[in-house]
Amino acid sequence: MTNTFNDTILKAFRGEPTDHVPVWFMRQAGRSQPEYRKLKEKYSLFEITHQPELCAYVTRLPVEQYNVDAAILYKDIMSPLPAIGVDVEIKKGIGPVIDNPIRSKADVEKLGEIDPDSDVPYVLDTIRLLTREQLNVPLIGFSGAPFTLASYMIEGGPSKNYNKTKAMMYADSEAWFKLMDKLADMTITYVKAQIRAGAKAIQIFDSWVGALNVQDYRTFIKPVMERIFSELREENVPLIMFGVGAGHLAKDWHDLPLDVVGLDWRTSITEARNMGIQKPVQGNLDPAILLADWDTIETRTKAILDQGMQQPGYIFNLGHGVFPEVNPETLRRLTEFVHNYSKKA
Repeated sequence: MTNTFNDTILKAFRGEPTDHVPVWFMRQAGRSQPEYRKLKEKYSLFEITHQPELCAYVTRLPVEQYNVDAAILYKDIMSPLPAIGVDVEIKKGIGPVIDNPIRSKADVEKLGEIDPDSDVPYVLDTIRLLTREQLNVPLIGFSGAPFTLASYMIEGGPSKNYNKTKAMMYADSEAWFKLMDKLADMTITYVKAQIRAGAKAIQIFDSWVGALNVQDYRTFIKPVMERIFSELREENVPLIMFGVGAGHLAKDWHDLPLDVVGLDWRTSITEARNMGIQKPVQGNLDPAILLADWDTIETRTKAILDQGMQQPGYIFNLGHGVFPEVNPETLRRLTEFVHNYSKKA
């Protein structure tokens, strides 16, 4: 590794004071980068993630280009599912498609267990390559959360309303909780392997859990999240939670044994603090604003920073992932602006 290791973001994750507000972006690697698009002409997402040298290159590119304070491992939340017996294919223009959807308790019982060293060695090799040789910032590992993974597995692909998923939850709670347990076991094993390989923080993406109300979240999801975070706590790395359209669940996330509450753009940092969220928060510029003129971007970013900087433990991010249409130069300029605006005199 060259230069000094920049651990600013780890301090912020722990709620400690920092010299500047650290920055990373969800989906900072990938579709908005010309270098990545060039690679995609030759390789599929599956092929890139299975080649550690290539995957490490894609992961570290935003750190080199934008000067962000963390890298996030380039891969898909579907990556561990084939290991437990789920046939998943990422289809262009659609997303993950699963040919053998889960519809019953018998289907759940057929699911296997993951052995990361033999099932996803390429993921661990990519992490080792990055953390031992290539990065001077922390690497964030990640996993999908049980509800979001289950929604793909039950629906057979992306969904607008999660009707089949909710139907299983309400009508066959025995199958549901069995599936939650299977996915929790997989998540814990998979994430612990990422940490052992060198990941310095973990984000759990429950992208679609905002589709549930608070009561259903507490009944059908919160117990399994409690178990996941309690077991991951033992690894002593910062744990972040994020979902889309899930501001109404933020207080329940805050109760879980995790370190950082990720906010999408619908809930302001002030609103979250007024809700009683005292843990570090991450967020939350609307990614669509990155397509506006620079004055608009700067004004909106300042407003978010002014809220976030009122107490230690704040990490600047977007309220969801970077769009393919975003100019990489905008992300570089935004990172620089956040660093300069928030720098301690």
